[in-house]
Amino acid sequence: QAQLVESGGGLVQPGGSLRLSCTASGSIFSINDMGWYRQAPGREREWVARMTAGGIINYADSVKGRFTISRDNAKNTVYLQMNSLKPEDTAVYYCNAFIESMEGRTIYWGQGTQVTVSA
Repeated sequence: QAQLVESGGGLVQPGGSLRLSCTASGSIFSINDMGWYRQAPGREREWVARMTAGGIINYADSVKGRFTISRDNAKNTVYLQMNSLKPEDTAVYYCNAFIESMEGRTIYWGQGTQVTVSA
């Protein structure tokens, strides 16, 4: 079975930067899309960014120009570089990945990492 583990969250001042990482491990045959979502208190989970195995990238309008998604396929890892952070970026950030493993083709989610943007 595959699993995703995130790291890199924390407290940062407005205008600051953070880099999130998410690594997939387990009995993985291949990984297609990898992406990031976030959920702020009292709000529904929203999509942030995605990147296909072939390198196609999409961003939510709210983060375009400030966030950068990248991935290292050799390490089964996706990153989210977040610059010019705003208080409204405060949320729990989750990575997800469409993984083919011994269990078949399934979307996996990480456990989430807290990002707090505050002075």
